[in-house]
Amino acid sequence: MKHKIKDKIISIGFATILITVFIINIIVKDKTISNTERRKLAQFPEITIKKLFNGDVSNKLENYATDQFLARDYLRELKSFYNTNIYRQKDNNKLFEKDGAIYKIEYPLNINNIIKSAEKIKEVQEKYLKNNQVYYAIIPDKTYYLKNDDHLKIDYQTLKQTIKNKLKNMKYIDIWNSLNLEDFYKTDLHWKQEKLQNTVSVIQKSMNLEQIPTKYNKIEIGDFYGAYYGQLAATNILADKLYILNNETIENCITYNYETNKTAKVYENPNTADKYDIYLSGATPLISIENRDASTQKELLLFRDSFGSSLAPLLIENYKKITLIDLRYISSTLLDQYINFNNQDVLFIYSSLVLNQNILK
Repeated sequence: MKHKIKDKIISIGFATILITVFIINIIVKDKTISNTERRKLAQFPEITIKKLFNGDVSNKLENYATDQFLARDYLRELKSFYNTNIYRQKDNNKLFEKDGAIYKIEYPLNINNIIKSAEKIKEVQEKYLKNNQVYYAIIPDKTYYLKNDDHLKIDYQTLKQTIKNKLKNMKYIDIWNSLNLEDFYKTDLHWKQEKLQNTVSVIQKSMNLEQIPTKYNKIEIGDFYGAYYGQLAATNILADKLYILNNETIENCITYNYETNKTAKVYENPNTADKYDIYLSGATPLISIENRDASTQKELLLFRDSFGSSLAPLLIENYKKITLIDLRYISSTLLDQYINFNNQDVLFIYSSLVLNQNILK
């Protein structure tokens, strides 16, 4: 009899908790953005007869329920804590913490993806850039600079050599020695713009560009919680500081977004959860920077991933115009619809993470 009463109490208590959480989830206003994960959250889907039958509604409802669940961030933090501190796992979803910074395990090296990425770059060169001097550089993941660590790493030397073997008709710019671990954000994969002047100098020398003495105003934007911070759900990590380097030349530049047909400043406060989007308004297939104070007519075609957004403003002193192309978001077959290929300087610069994933179109 006592066991039956105990079972009833447990059942009633569990049901009460479920109903209470359900009611609170209905009452509480849905969030549009997760600041910790730096992404938009799923919203309640539009329900139609067609979507009910093709399964679209059920999938979107599942995503909505997951994203809007009560105390979701707290539960993610709890899971991360248990995985790393109780179960003593070395990483949580391939992320790990070391010396107050967060890193992601990129392993193994996918040679097939590296080859395909290089072949895509070569394809673009052969189709559009036969008369151009073409350069390329590889940005190593920050784990390359992490010493005395036993987490798995990709073979970076094999990655470099594989790319070199495929791109023999391009000039390689080695920027690896111009960077160190402190040049990357602790909570994010990206490099810090204010730490790039040595890298810019290496690029300028390799491309025979004038090293114009340039002064910048280092402007603090505020605390920056990068992508890894939200993915690991580790609240004990201190925020980075986000800065921009600005001067009169950059301030007078105008950007043109080919996707939105809008002009803007080089640095615009982002309407997203990702503060890194202050650099050229974040990810976009095709965007140009026009230097209205330029004393030259030279142009640069910069094939890049998100790292290039913070690099490009530091090269604008050397050019009248820089056009940034992100082959993750635009097919290479469409480029001649937007770009007049005519004797521009050309630089391909991609992170090892992108090359290892083969996501260039």
